[in-house]
Amino acid sequence: MKEMRRMSDLSNLPELSSEYSLSQEQIKQFQEKGHLKLTGVASQEEVAVYRELIGEKVKELNYHDKPVEERDTYGKAFIQISNIWEKSAEIQRFVFARRFAKIAADLLGVDGVRIYHDQALFKEPGGGITPWHQDQIYWPVDTDNFVTMWMPLVPVSQDVGSMNFASGSHKYGYISKLAISDESQKTLGQYIEAKGLEVENYGALEAGDATWHYGWTLHSAPGNPTSTMREVMTIIYYADDAKVLEPDSNARKSDLKRWLPELSPGDLAASKLNPIVYKKGM
Repeated sequence: MKEMRRMSDLSNLPELSSEYSLSQEQIKQFQEKGHLKLTGVASQEEVAVYRELIGEKVKELNYHDKPVEERDTYGKAFIQISNIWEKSAEIQRFVFARRFAKIAADLLGVDGVRIYHDQALFKEPGGGITPWHQDQIYWPVDTDNFVTMWMPLVPVSQDVGSMNFASGSHKYGYISKLAISDESQKTLGQYIEAKGLEVENYGALEAGDATWHYGWTLHSAPGNPTSTMREVMTIIYYADDAKVLEPDSNARKSDLKRWLPELSPGDLAASKLNPIVYKKGM
């Protein structure tokens, strides 16, 4: 009954369709550094509505059955629930939001973008660091035009902080096949130091602010020493003309099967899970 009521109230949810204007300076910063912070991408009121819906779904789908301190490094990093939009028509409205998608297209300098997938990343009280990594080592798609929006659904305090970005690291492309792990933290940390890359963190964020980073940008995140959950929603976008690559790792084979179902190398990366969410002129 509750679900039926909610389905009938979809029209009452914030549409998130109005445009967020970017300056040429912001676009240039993103393309040079590989990351950018934008304030007020969604309003406090808009975020509050979707935070409740996303939080309920994360609680329902949480797969962890051990306390934080008994998990491995990856497990300590966060509760990770992917493609929530498939499981909720309400959350789909958030993930498919035209406002967010247009920002992604503007930052990438392309006419249109598709969804790769979303992820709720909830870092629990006492949660550990997220080690250094590149997202795009997992993605079997032949474009560098990938961008991730990382939006807190609650205020993120200075004690927790937002993500650490290695500025300019995206320009080096595919640096390492290392998955998120203690080894990636060590090895990629050494790489950043050897290259003399500046590490930046935007610090405290308000709910509805967002950071954006390229798929190749090296990034990590601090642990959560506070008593409150760090609730974040991420959405990954890519240029709509990209094609599927031949997977060169087990991680990419797994992603091809899950996020690009029924597609083969050389196909347009446009499965039923990858709709166009923004197209110039539409």
